[in-house]
Amino acid sequence: MTPLPGLGTQQDFTTRSGHRIGVISYRDGRFELIVCDQQDPDKVATSVDLTVEETSALANLLGAPQLVAQLTEQQREVTGVNTWQMPVAAKSPYDGRTLGDTEMRTRTGTSIVAVVRGGTVHPSPRPDFRFSGGDLVVAVGTADGLRAANEILEKG
Repeated sequence: MTPLPGLGTQQDFTTRSGHRIGVISYRDGRFELIVCDQQDPDKVATSVDLTVEETSALANLLGAPQLVAQLTEQQREVTGVNTWQMPVAAKSPYDGRTLGDTEMRTRTGTSIVAVVRGGTVHPSPRPDFRFSGGDLVVAVGTADGLRAANEILEKG
């Protein structure tokens, strides 16, 4: 992380192909995705201003599949156990309610192992964890249990 005095911070990395990609987090809450010039890594070739919602969407696109892939790999040798990711829609009856309110494990036999929100993974959420529309729930269980869990998050 590189401090940008008076502006915020910049985090970046260099890809295998030599492109430098980063995110500037401004003090006022804005985000900017940057791609630097391959010939001059200190020169920004292109940038995209992102809203908080867009940042969350991008983080979910990039982060959630990686988390699910890791969990799937860990569960590979356990027959009958699956890992699913399920969205909590803004219209979900659990938007604004706690994990404990779902009684998920009791009702379906599934375990919620993580919640991805705004690009941040919340592993092993406690029963008092409060869901928010746009969350991505990562659960482990049988196929039937996971279908039931998805139904609960959608309809109650």
